[in-house]
Amino acid sequence: MKKIVVCVSVLLLCCGVNSAIGQTQFIENEGCQDDLSMTTPKFKEVSSPLDTLKKYILTPKASATPRINGAKIFGVRPNSQFLYTIPATGERPMTFSVENLPKGLKVDAKTGQIRGAIKKAGEYVVTFVAKNNLGEAKRPFRIVVGDKIALTPPMGWNSWNCWGNAVSQEKVLSSARAMVEKGLINHGWQYINIDDGWQGLRGGKHQAVMTNSKFPDMKALADEIHGMGLKIGIYSGPWVGTYAGHLGSYSDKADGTYDWVEKYANEYYRYVDPSKKTKHGINYHHGKYSFVKNDVQQWMDWGIDYLKYDWNPNDYYHVKEMHDVLRSYNRDVVYSLSNSAPYGDAPQWEKMANCWRTTGDIKDTWERMCSLGFGQTKWAPYNGPGHWVDPDMLVVGMVGWGPKLHYTRLTPDEQYTHMSLWALLASPLLIGCDMAQLDDFTLSLLTNDEMIEVNQDPLGKPGMIVSQQGDVVVYAKPLEDGSMAVGLFNRGDTMAQGKLTWKSVGIRGEQTVRDLWRQQDVAKSNEEFVTEIAPHGVRFIKIYPGNSREQATSGR
Repeated sequence: MKKIVVCVSVLLLCCGVNSAIGQTQFIENEGCQDDLSMTTPKFKEVSSPLDTLKKYILTPKASATPRINGAKIFGVRPNSQFLYTIPATGERPMTFSVENLPKGLKVDAKTGQIRGAIKKAGEYVVTFVAKNNLGEAKRPFRIVVGDKIALTPPMGWNSWNCWGNAVSQEKVLSSARAMVEKGLINHGWQYINIDDGWQGLRGGKHQAVMTNSKFPDMKALADEIHGMGLKIGIYSGPWVGTYAGHLGSYSDKADGTYDWVEKYANEYYRYVDPSKKTKHGINYHHGKYSFVKNDVQQWMDWGIDYLKYDWNPNDYYHVKEMHDVLRSYNRDVVYSLSNSAPYGDAPQWEKMANCWRTTGDIKDTWERMCSLGFGQTKWAPYNGPGHWVDPDMLVVGMVGWGPKLHYTRLTPDEQYTHMSLWALLASPLLIGCDMAQLDDFTLSLLTNDEMIEVNQDPLGKPGMIVSQQGDVVVYAKPLEDGSMAVGLFNRGDTMAQGKLTWKSVGIRGEQTVRDLWRQQDVAKSNEEFVTEIAPHGVRFIKIYPGNSREQATSGR
């Protein structure tokens, strides 16, 4: 039997506040800068990490020849508005076409944007084609018209972990433009989601929550984002007020007015307790009168594609109420619940929601990211196409929870662990940093197509723990083509050896081992893979081709 032992010359950093990435000093307990600040610590920059980080980039640059990336399947409901941008890297200009495109859809040859609507349910197998002066790429793609959407985990950006309540139309538009200009749209990233902080007072023709002064024209914002080939999301909750003190989808008054707004609201119609006796400023409760239908009507007028619905604890009544109203329209809206969904109701979340947060909020520390990411195993039976378990957003790049930002406190090793684990878990990938300030290292994390393919695999199975040896825990995720993605994670503070035997994952025969971050084959073996792993680091691999689909028992 042939074994392989790989000893990697580790470029990645060890953990700890004194590592090269720990260049930000935090000053605790100095309060908030102003009314829009969150209660996160102030900080002062000591030095820039960006030049240092470049040497930790593992992802090769995309080729100039065309390559089609992203998901291989897309779900849409009959007669719903269809928008999908073919994600392709390569030198521009590039032209796009689609073979066997179903009736009702058209593709823009210059942008690769597919629009329209399909009336008839069914599965349509098409072929994407991308051409430039250097060559041509083709890739099969399945369009499934039926009851399910979000057949792969949503990929996009959310405003909260960078801007918090300081979010504005300008900041959202800046991130949308950056998603296109920096090329993330060419790797399958789709959503631009506005979190808490956009809300004003009730009004308009639907008596719905309208925007505050930071969002002068939500319809124009949505139209511009759609014009880029991206989709837009919004935030609400079924309390009278949200976590950041804005209006929710319920009221204690039949006319949708709020006493606390009249008494305490600032220019952004945010509840602020001048006595500072409460953490957020609102006594959270479900009001007597529901304005869910009103709010959804307004979102449909604006053209919203994604909803984060946030309160705790999530309960069946309010989840179903919003689900039913969203489904009454011919517009596919990804329905994401937040936060800390009760495990006892998991079968209900699986039926009604496209994503649900299983945790509280993430922070950019090893301890918090680790506790959230490595605590998802019990949810695995409920994770799959159309319904995804969500351990919260990605804390890479410039974060801060608004209005001031700092570079993530995760070391490069910890960021590789963060991205690899979320990919293996088949979790939604929602970028939490300021897209306009993406550095080369963060961009390399977010545009690694082999990592993305693991997350977006059509089979939709989450990775599971297959072994644990001291501080090293091994996750394995079966893929649709029969291969297997594996993460060997070192949760300890010193170098460790990771080992995966083919027997432990039920794989037989000679396998090729591919390093997914480096995008290169590194070994062949009939038996096992052994590697050194940096503290808080990961070795993210794919074993292929996997088991033969032919009869493979001995003697036959």
